[in-house]
Amino acid sequence: MLGHLPGELSAGGTWPTGSSTELTASSPTAAWTLPRLLSAFNLLTPTAGEPAWRETATASLKPAAVLIPIIARGDQLSVLLTRRSAQLRHHPGQISFPGGRQDPDDGDLATTALRETHEELGIPARYIQLLGELPAHITVSHYRMVPFIGLLAPDYPLTPAADEVAEAFELPLAPLLHPANYGRWQVQRGSQLHTVFGITQQQRLVWGATARILWQLACQLNTAE
Repeated sequence: MLGHLPGELSAGGTWPTGSSTELTASSPTAAWTLPRLLSAFNLLTPTAGEPAWRETATASLKPAAVLIPIIARGDQLSVLLTRRSAQLRHHPGQISFPGGRQDPDDGDLATTALRETHEELGIPARYIQLLGELPAHITVSHYRMVPFIGLLAPDYPLTPAADEVAEAFELPLAPLLHPANYGRWQVQRGSQLHTVFGITQQQRLVWGATARILWQLACQLNTAE
């Protein structure tokens, strides 16, 4: 059976199939801790000037970056997400990571992810420890988007930019790190229903590029173990 929530459609990508389900803290992945995550992913802190962190635009794709901000409070992990403003032209109201297009002054895409996080959420870079990156994603809007994983200090300041962010919130990370929890949902755009791949937690539907990135992270971590 398909889940059904209203929302905006952002098609693209080939998604795995599955059934939709509402997740709780009792999910099988509740035992994920920061040491386990770091061990499974074998993450390394980036160094300045490392070639792998430098990205350039191609003729058809624009370089962009997002940050996956992970917060560790004791043995509990959460991830900070945003809901885009309804006034935005692209993907209004959709749940996303902080991030955006690379500026000419950004030395690399890691800098882009940190700058965009500061601009959107008011979180200075000193509150974030970059840990690593995931493979780039090609979006329907012709961006080559690189997701960076960062450890966010639990006492981070939060001042969302009202013109870009409707709200910022945390979700427990553990249920998001189990690939089988992802499934198909229907979202409504105008008078039409569209089937998308995503995950729902705490009455919030995460789909589109954000769900794709989280699903890839879940697969990578579970494969590593």
